[in-house]
Amino acid sequence: MKADCVTEFPSHLPRNDECRRILELLSHPRLFERIAQFSGSELKLQTELRKDYSSELVSAAMTQVELRHKASEKFSRSERMWFDRQGLEQATSETVSRHKAIRFEGEVFDLCCGLGGDTIALAEKCAVTAIDRNPASCLRTWLNAEVYGCQQNIDLRCEDVTGCDPSGRLIHIDPDRRPGGSRVIRMEDAEPDLLYLKELMSTARGGAIKLSPAANFIGKFPEAEIELVSLHGECKEATVWFGELAEPGVYRATSLPAGETLVGDPLMVYCRQSELDRYIFDPDPAIVRSGLIELLAEQKELQRLDDAEEYLTGDYLPETSFLRSFEVIDVLPYQEKELRKYFRKANFGQLEIKCRHIKVPIESLRRKFTLQGEEAGVLIVLREQGQSRAVVCRRVD
Repeated sequence: MKADCVTEFPSHLPRNDECRRILELLSHPRLFERIAQFSGSELKLQTELRKDYSSELVSAAMTQVELRHKASEKFSRSERMWFDRQGLEQATSETVSRHKAIRFEGEVFDLCCGLGGDTIALAEKCAVTAIDRNPASCLRTWLNAEVYGCQQNIDLRCEDVTGCDPSGRLIHIDPDRRPGGSRVIRMEDAEPDLLYLKELMSTARGGAIKLSPAANFIGKFPEAEIELVSLHGECKEATVWFGELAEPGVYRATSLPAGETLVGDPLMVYCRQSELDRYIFDPDPAIVRSGLIELLAEQKELQRLDDAEEYLTGDYLPETSFLRSFEVIDVLPYQEKELRKYFRKANFGQLEIKCRHIKVPIESLRRKFTLQGEEAGVLIVLREQGQSRAVVCRRVD
């Protein structure tokens, strides 16, 4: 960790108590080296460190090391970055940020920049004005941009984003979904709120609004493009694309890191239902949340099992990152007595249980099965044309 990088922090930006603590940590790189080299218990480590540093500084350093380790799932250079708990929870992962940044070019405003995940991805190819009202967030963005070598492309401003003029500009914005400390889902409760976002869309050239995939965005932006993005099979965000960066009026599902994408109107396709075939397919959550199951089924020549189920079925294995595939072994009624009898005789040593719309007490049910075999199995509880079924499968990787 460089101890002198703080001298480059823009002098016009304010510094609060949280900033001063970060700066103090930066001035003690040896503290982080000692933490990394220690092999004993955490209690013993803290006792040793407090002989040379204040309790507050040791606690802050230990927290930073913990967050860096946790952030390794999102950032490839997390061991040198700076985090706070709330900022890390809301931060966009490096892979998703770079996917979004592909559409941008030239000058971009990144509003509510947080700790800089999206700012960095944008600054790797654009000139970015990054704005956040929290001085500590601005400091973290600056330091994290240094880790990725793109500080020179960033102009930082510490102010309320609602006071800036986005007219004629390209915009990325990540509204605060924890304005009071607790997570909110409704866009009306975020900061800035839905009214501000709509005004932003009417004046900016174009851009992207980052939302939770669970947010109430359906029907709110009829002229925009809504992209649901998944990473390693987990839906990470909904991006509202607008203006010149959007394909108006469509939904898009994107699977990362594969980069596969599917775009269309959820209401324009209706696929037929079918009885269980050789394989069951579990769609990626980005496909489910975007409403593009029917389109995916049509393109891959698959069928739905039931209007109330997202599972698809077919007699071959399509090439796509949007589906997890399972080969059907047996189909049973969803009755505990029948299932216990079946698994006493089956050659399964481990069993994964999956369901979507039928409530299944997964852990308590699993404990009731006798599993003394060698194979890994999957039990999928679902509806097939209105009837509950327990489908015994094996994963197809």
